[in-house]
Amino acid sequence: MAELAIAEGGQYVPRHGVSLREAFRVWLRVAMLSFGGPAGQIAVMHRILVEEKRWISEGRFLHALNYCMLLPGPEAQQLATYIGWLMHRTLGGIMAGVLFVVPGIIAIMALSSVYAGYGNLPVVAALFFGLKAAVLAIVLEAVFRIGKRSLKNNVMRALAAAAFVGIFFFDIPFPIIIFGAALIGFVGASTGASAFQVKSGHGDGKQDGRADSLLGDELPEHARPTVAGALRASSLWLALWLIPVVALLLILGRGNVFSEIAVFFSKMAMVTFGGAYAVLAYVAQQAVDHYGWLKPGEMLDGLGMAETTPGPLIMVLQFVGFMAAYRDPGSLSPMLAGTLGGLLATWVTFTPCFLWIFLGAPFIEVLRGNQALNGALSAITAAVVGVVLNLAIWFAIHSLFRQTVPVHAFPFSFDAPRLASVDWLALALSVAAAVAIFRFKVGMIPTLAACCGVGLALYLLGALT
Repeated sequence: MAELAIAEGGQYVPRHGVSLREAFRVWLRVAMLSFGGPAGQIAVMHRILVEEKRWISEGRFLHALNYCMLLPGPEAQQLATYIGWLMHRTLGGIMAGVLFVVPGIIAIMALSSVYAGYGNLPVVAALFFGLKAAVLAIVLEAVFRIGKRSLKNNVMRALAAAAFVGIFFFDIPFPIIIFGAALIGFVGASTGASAFQVKSGHGDGKQDGRADSLLGDELPEHARPTVAGALRASSLWLALWLIPVVALLLILGRGNVFSEIAVFFSKMAMVTFGGAYAVLAYVAQQAVDHYGWLKPGEMLDGLGMAETTPGPLIMVLQFVGFMAAYRDPGSLSPMLAGTLGGLLATWVTFTPCFLWIFLGAPFIEVLRGNQALNGALSAITAAVVGVVLNLAIWFAIHSLFRQTVPVHAFPFSFDAPRLASVDWLALALSVAAAVAIFRFKVGMIPTLAACCGVGLALYLLGALT
């Protein structure tokens, strides 16, 4: 239960015995070790919180993860917020969620500043040349990893193929694809179709959820849903999220770059189902083709930054916001504008995550074991495979080929590479990175470091121009 007990020295701590001070140290440790994308981040949390600290049981952990997988936004950050909230109420959730992203915010901001100020230097360009090759291989590995887990039958494979064709050839917006897949999965599971019957949970947890843990299995008193609590959470977090957006629109107008950043990334916060790789395909195309904030290869550079720093991969959106404002600073200095743009993108991306948890988590308990919602989630995951494949191909076209040709033949619309413009060095390095990851099971960080080293060596040898 959530009643408080008095610890030694007069400090109030929950009955489970974990003080806020100790929780702060643990969540900071989780944040500093959160490399490797959502899979790696969730594994770190499981090892520390379930196996080492025994804060919560295996079943409770997987149940919380199931909830977060149903929500838009970075599931690992939301899982940290959720568990922090279970352990220490709203303050604990805020602490866990904020600490999870702070190291990434600092690292991406520093790297964005270096990139904007010195990215044209040959040595920096050489490092990012190698980084792009590794990122291509990592995204391809994500396609296979997600596909192996989610494409269990022909119906799911057909959904993945349809999602890829829709977004690559027909330019169907990402949100429509995700909501369409969710509807198909929901209806399919509701009608009892076997293709949409999936097991609950995201692991093979051998424990039944009743293993001894500090939190226990009872529902904490503060986690019980109330209308008053829902109104408080929604009003507070909606205000924190949307008041800055509305203020920018009223003061600067719709066409200002800061207003565009606030509106665009607020939309992303509502439709980022399926993980970072899925939404990045849509963000990359919009940032490059629609807004002109970035060049195609620069999105790969930003993703490389996010891959090599702690925190959610979606932190790459801070880099996008930084570069957008840096290149359209108005009366501000470019670096100051870039810093504000990056922080604004981060704010409107992550503030809604706290809204989804603090508003929805107390009510989400009723969804345990709901087959229709599990079917919708499985269909979304299948569609994400096609969307991530689109991301990999889009990146490959724009980084391995120096020229592309736009193809417009209603209803088709896509960029085709000029085969004669292939960059053989980039292709060779990407193939080598893929072989290292797929054949020799080399980890992400060693592969990224090795590719950056090769890029630097090629520059020193005069092979890069």
